[in-house]
Amino acid sequence: MMKSFSLYLSFIFLAVLLSACGAQPQEQQVPAPPFILITSAPNPSPTPTPFQPALYTPTQPSLLSYSVAQPPLLLPTETPSPIPTYPPEITATVDFNQLFPTVAAPPVAEAVGVNPVAPAPLTTADNETINFLLIGSDKRPGASYRTDTLVIAIIWLKEGQVSLISIPRDLWVYIPEVGMQRINTAYQSGEIDGYPGGGPGLLKDTVTYNLGIRIDHTAMVEFDGFRRIVDTLGGIEVPIACPYTDWRLIDPSYDIENEDNWWLYTVGPGQVHMDGDLALWYARSRSKSNDFDRGRRQQETLRSIFAQALKTDTFSKVPQLYNDFSSTVITDLGLADMLGMAPYALNFTNANIRGYYIRPPYVSAWTTPGGAAVLLPNDEALKQMLLEASTVSTNAVTRKTITVEVQNGSTFDTWDALAASRLNYAGYQTIISAADRRDYPSSVLVDFTANQDPNERETIIAALNLYSANIIALPGGSPNAQYRVILGNDYDSCFEPQDLSH
Repeated sequence: MMKSFSLYLSFIFLAVLLSACGAQPQEQQVPAPPFILITSAPNPSPTPTPFQPALYTPTQPSLLSYSVAQPPLLLPTETPSPIPTYPPEITATVDFNQLFPTVAAPPVAEAVGVNPVAPAPLTTADNETINFLLIGSDKRPGASYRTDTLVIAIIWLKEGQVSLISIPRDLWVYIPEVGMQRINTAYQSGEIDGYPGGGPGLLKDTVTYNLGIRIDHTAMVEFDGFRRIVDTLGGIEVPIACPYTDWRLIDPSYDIENEDNWWLYTVGPGQVHMDGDLALWYARSRSKSNDFDRGRRQQETLRSIFAQALKTDTFSKVPQLYNDFSSTVITDLGLADMLGMAPYALNFTNANIRGYYIRPPYVSAWTTPGGAAVLLPNDEALKQMLLEASTVSTNAVTRKTITVEVQNGSTFDTWDALAASRLNYAGYQTIISAADRRDYPSSVLVDFTANQDPNERETIIAALNLYSANIIALPGGSPNAQYRVILGNDYDSCFEPQDLSH
């Protein structure tokens, strides 16, 4: 019971967060019919770069701030991020008839002030899933704020599966009773305008109207609450496959307005132990990347919180966790709700979590008539992705029965943890054990199964990008796993999670 309770708490605390972007002028409302989908070892320490910038502006524009394709501004001392980024294709105009083919959309100038077409019927409640909207906010008393981190968590209780869907803050949507706006403005509009259910109510209706996914519960956490949650768990172990560099305060107590208080900071590659402050920085920074890459890092952090909640001494921490939940998370859930889910939560692992990201090619950049850079949904592509995300995965059911043992035969510490995390993204259960030696030049895949399925072997090899792996057939050779991967020095830890699907 305590283990499953910690699992459920971890989903409530999953909201990793946040952009420090300030308020922007409200856009001219351009009502338009939305697209509707009806769905049912030792750890290396972070390494600071040993210099500080001569100049620094904490609010540097992201890639999405540009109306033409160009890289972000770099200071003289900056170097490009080592993580590949994918700026959206910039379009000067948008064909509303192509975006919304079922409705004859008027020209933008004529659409101002026109009531939007009524949405299709919403999905009805069911007993198959519980859908959460996890929200990160920089909300402060007396200040305007945005909810720049939005992650949908669809949970199939009986099947033991989870889909996480990251929503970019600049997604251009129809907000009921408001009009066309960025999705990150919906929560505050609901609070200010007295919408039924307040901010959570309007944000839930906005997500359902535009993406077709029913939202049952919401949970919102702010900066300090997130730090406390991670620190209460004793920190988290984050497998960082690709090194990440960005600006960071030298000390969290320092003045953020003083440019001398910032430096370039690098984490990874490797499994890195993070306290609450480092985890918050990793989950929300984007000066040298973009919102899409930040969504990837947020889901990495969610998975790490989840894993830590499972292995922590939960019994002794339950009162503290519940106090944090009550005081720092705004949600419509109570302790009774959490305990009611306990019987279903015993079989979840990180291998049961599928990650999805609303990013190109599912969206394209567009400049509004008011001059704001936003993201428009590419109807059919996004629809297909959301259908996959909101459907039980048969591949996940199959791979749930397969355990891959990972051994580090390379000279690079914690690569076994990185490879195990990568296999989890592909849906495989993993265990880690010590290799017989640490000088393998090439990686090896040992097949312990009786049927020696070449397709399954190739799937595992492809997931790890080990196309030259040596294969050894050893039927019945292990009681604990169907396959064993021994990583050699040819292994490349860096990968893009969105490329791994199950």
